[in-house]
Amino acid sequence: MNNTLKTQELDLDGVDLKFSVADHKQIEEHGIPLGNIKKQLGFLKNGVAKTNLVAPATLGKGIVNLSENDFQTRALFFDANKSNLKLLKFVPASGAATRMFKFLNTFLIEFNIENETINAYINRKKATDLAVFIVGMDKFPFFEEVYTKLKEIYPNFDSLSRDYKNYYFIKILLSPDYFDFANKPKGILPFHVYLNNIATPIEEHLYECGYYSSVNGVSNLHFTVSEGHQSQFENIIKTVKHLVEKETQTSVAVNYSYQNKATDTIAVDLDNNPFRNEKGELVFRPSGHGALIQNLSHLDADVIFVKNIDNVILHNNENIALYKKALAGVLLDIQHQVFNYLNQIDQGTITDNQIPEVVHFLKEKLNTNIALDFDTDSFENKLKFIKKALDKPIRVCGMVKDENETGGGPFWVSDENNQVSLQIVETAQIDLNNASQKKIFKQSTHFNPVDLVCGIKNHKGEKFDLTQFVDHNSGFVVEKNIGGVAVKGYELPGLWNGSMAHWLTVFVQVPLLTFNPVKTVNDLLKPAHQRD
Repeated sequence: MNNTLKTQELDLDGVDLKFSVADHKQIEEHGIPLGNIKKQLGFLKNGVAKTNLVAPATLGKGIVNLSENDFQTRALFFDANKSNLKLLKFVPASGAATRMFKFLNTFLIEFNIENETINAYINRKKATDLAVFIVGMDKFPFFEEVYTKLKEIYPNFDSLSRDYKNYYFIKILLSPDYFDFANKPKGILPFHVYLNNIATPIEEHLYECGYYSSVNGVSNLHFTVSEGHQSQFENIIKTVKHLVEKETQTSVAVNYSYQNKATDTIAVDLDNNPFRNEKGELVFRPSGHGALIQNLSHLDADVIFVKNIDNVILHNNENIALYKKALAGVLLDIQHQVFNYLNQIDQGTITDNQIPEVVHFLKEKLNTNIALDFDTDSFENKLKFIKKALDKPIRVCGMVKDENETGGGPFWVSDENNQVSLQIVETAQIDLNNASQKKIFKQSTHFNPVDLVCGIKNHKGEKFDLTQFVDHNSGFVVEKNIGGVAVKGYELPGLWNGSMAHWLTVFVQVPLLTFNPVKTVNDLLKPAHQRD
């Protein structure tokens, strides 16, 4: 019998897996455990349980409010205590800039220059983002390069009407034969115009590294990239690295990793049947940045700064460095106390009289729930609880005041065991059809700018296995388009959402200055990305 036609049926917890021998071989070669496939199909069929919000995290109630003097003090503390530490900056940079140019792609698909003016299209579609793009066109960092190419392609370009000029500008900006910006990684795109050069996010992250993630003249920068994009990163770094090192007086070591294919998830059609390509093969999709918890777990560093590839600013490194160092100072201070308590427990020197002090630290500094019957428990059981509560990776997360940005925010959350903890929650994880949950969501005051400082080693200097601290029951079901066909996919809990769910967590308010993402190309027109 032809193996590709032979079917093996498995019923795992009510989820029927009807895969051919060829399917099983494909799954095995991809490195995905069959149990993971089963769980993914369950999520795709039944959905993922929504997060149970208890309350928004607010200033004084889950979010630490530091004064400018506090920030200075914490930054100085970090500088004074980093000499024996290995520092590293971790930048997820795998994705293409597709969403950044989505409205321009839509325009090119829907617009016919022979039948309509651009102004008529803008009015008909209420395409205000397109209007903003066209009005600010000459302020984009790529304007001169694109304009020069247009004059090369169309010798009579200057004599064309304004509509044709604008249409052709957008067309070659996105054309695979020319700039193809929507299919390139954000990290290599031109973001900022300086007197002598145009800088990419890669260059800006290199400079930042030298200013706040360096010790003894050395800094380490790690990008997660798509394998096919790495050479483009390397080419840019080769060009600018010596300039960065000269200015910052720091040697920058750059490393890369790829999202593990074994974390990919299976795609299904809208009837929840495994989706297949034209060859009849199963289709797997990258499972989102939550998969990068494995990459983070493989790194060797004492303090890791995590920041998104598009959250950079025109050189203002001293101010940015202040707040990054301050968050690291908060981390080191907490870590010092955690390690002190754990060492005392290991050495048998902690006393019953210290228990109230440790409990206060857990509740007030680490936002940890203490059981009502804790006080009546035995000394040995109290120590077991304390050790389990403290022996975890630590993250200190900057939070900015809500500016109506899409994405995650800080909340108090209750899990399936009624344990309440601080979490970063994405809007998609919240049941907005539930009136009480929607009310809590609307009361939120802060937003997560992906501004984290992490400690991934224990009190013995050993690395944690970060995959042991993930909430594997969270995540997202998303709808995508593959070759014109609507499909569903499951994405793992986000790196700073469910993938860090069981870490020790501290939220600190940081200024809006630290949050300047480029989610759409028009964000490059904002003051943080424009020269005065």
